[in-house]
Amino acid sequence: MKKILIGTHNKGKFKEISYLLSKNIKKVSPIKLKIKSPKETGKTFSMNATLKAKYFSRFTKLPVISDDSGLCIKVLGKKPGIYSARWAKKYGSFSNAMKFILKKMKKEKNRSATFVCSLSFKYPEGKIVTVIGKIKGVISYKMCGNRGFGYDPIFIPYPGSITFGQMSKFKKINIDHRYIAFRKLKKKIKIL
Repeated sequence: MKKILIGTHNKGKFKEISYLLSKNIKKVSPIKLKIKSPKETGKTFSMNATLKAKYFSRFTKLPVISDDSGLCIKVLGKKPGIYSARWAKKYGSFSNAMKFILKKMKKEKNRSATFVCSLSFKYPEGKIVTVIGKIKGVISYKMCGNRGFGYDPIFIPYPGSITFGQMSKFKKINIDHRYIAFRKLKKKIKIL
């Protein structure tokens, strides 16, 4: 495999998936090919990851890898979950969405949360392989760190004491939910 389309418009996700893939594979962005994002109509991370892989493969003969991920907070009924990016849109930015979450959880003692990532790989001839990666942790009491992207500044993975937003890029990328999902995918698809 010489080339792959990474089916995301999220620059942070594109960078992380690119890093995880073999250096010998050329990574192609849908932005460069002027392909818009599909509507995420799935009810689970896996449904959305599969939907994106199918959608992007309609525009190219390349293999496609796509991601759907989000933060599931126990006391908020596992929200924002699959609506993680949509919450950022609704509140004007990820920073505002995090402020909203922290305000809502101000008096909460149970701060447990899970970051979930589903990755789908679609072969040009049609076969799709989908996996899920999860990492458990807690929501911090304030935003900490300006590294990473999305909700990284409020998530502390177990058994750590710092947020994803405070970690070096390489530490985070080698332990997070996307890495866990990618390891599972690599076992099923050797060409990655």
